[in-house]
Amino acid sequence: MKKETIFYEKAMAAVADPYRLSILKEISVKGEMRCCDIVGLTGLSQPTCSHHIKLLSESELVDCRKQGRNNYFSLNKNNFRKLGAYFEKFAE
Repeated sequence: MKKETIFYEKAMAAVADPYRLSILKEISVKGEMRCCDIVGLTGLSQPTCSHHIKLLSESELVDCRKQGRNNYFSLNKNNFRKLGAYFEKFAE
């Protein structure tokens, strides 16, 4: 399977979950967030939150920046543009 096809499949699966979608929305508003901030936002346990963040990172929709002991997560806007362009093709 093509690498590009795998990206689209992972990205769509990542945004299909309501918790991950709310995480993405909040990151888009705040610019970047730490996992502990996301735990407070969602009310999920830390391990569950880490799982959702891992899936978002693996989907390449979220980037991780490490600073000291903290990981800061931000949107990979280029990949959101790529995903948007993919869906635009269906509207032609």
